[in-house]
Amino acid sequence: QEEKLWNATKTTACVLGTGLLIFTALVNSVSWYVQNIWETSGHFWQTTWLKFYYLFEGKEWTIFLLGAALVPSLAFWCFNGILMVADITGKPTFITRYRIQLGKNDPVDTKKLRQAIYIALCNQFFVSLPMLVPMFYIMKWWGNTFSKELPTFHWFLVELSIFTVIEEILFYYSHRLVHLPLLYKHIHKKHHEWTAPIGVVSIYAHPVEHMLSNTLPVMTGPMIMGSHIASITAWFSLALITTSISHCGYHLPFLPSPEFHDFHHLKFNQCYGVLGVLDYLHGTDRVFRQTKAYERHRVLLSLTPLSESIPEAPTRAE
Repeated sequence: QEEKLWNATKTTACVLGTGLLIFTALVNSVSWYVQNIWETSGHFWQTTWLKFYYLFEGKEWTIFLLGAALVPSLAFWCFNGILMVADITGKPTFITRYRIQLGKNDPVDTKKLRQAIYIALCNQFFVSLPMLVPMFYIMKWWGNTFSKELPTFHWFLVELSIFTVIEEILFYYSHRLVHLPLLYKHIHKKHHEWTAPIGVVSIYAHPVEHMLSNTLPVMTGPMIMGSHIASITAWFSLALITTSISHCGYHLPFLPSPEFHDFHHLKFNQCYGVLGVLDYLHGTDRVFRQTKAYERHRVLLSLTPLSESIPEAPTRAE
């Protein structure tokens, strides 16, 4: 066990060290160009933010509600609305040909879908929305959330990195916790009713799980950092769309790979995290790494579905 821990520590140090060097190089090159673009359009965004701020007469609760609840929710339902059309009708075929679990949800069970939509809406209105109240007062205590000056691009990148790390840690361990037999039976089993998930299932969960495992990991980063409402809006929207992609059941071109979390729904005891770093360190992705799904776990940069270019190995009967 000590040797295994030492090897894992060395591997982690190597990965983090290499990642830090690459990240530093990218920050000094790519972000320089992006920063120039950001500064060029900075006056536009700053002016737009001030117009929005004064439109609501600086009413911070209204601004917070719109930024932390309404905009992310619209992003979630607009994105999932497109996916649900494909799930129900099988059209456009451009989307459905990228299905991960072939033959599943083709078409989706509309009764199950209605239930998933109902639970998702309940979680948003009766769990996520009330949780914004204490968050609002924590943000006010920091005193920067409703500043008339927007954060710089570099600072937003720093915040985004910290948010991602915090979410990965909190989600991984809370997710493994609800897989304990007692908690799984009474709480997490609802989410796993979908062995072949679709986008809206990302927030189809027991209210306790939605609070502790879905919402809190995403909210904690901004609360620790005392982030601006613009950063919170962008992060919440990004988090909802990303988790929808992870659950959508389609490995679409140029989008993040959903193979990792889709495999979790298929096998239940693998791939608990978001990024996969903690799964690697804890060995909870060993089975996944031996599958074709692992080979397909990358950004698709062509229009040929990976289920065709990297098909499953034929069975003996075949």
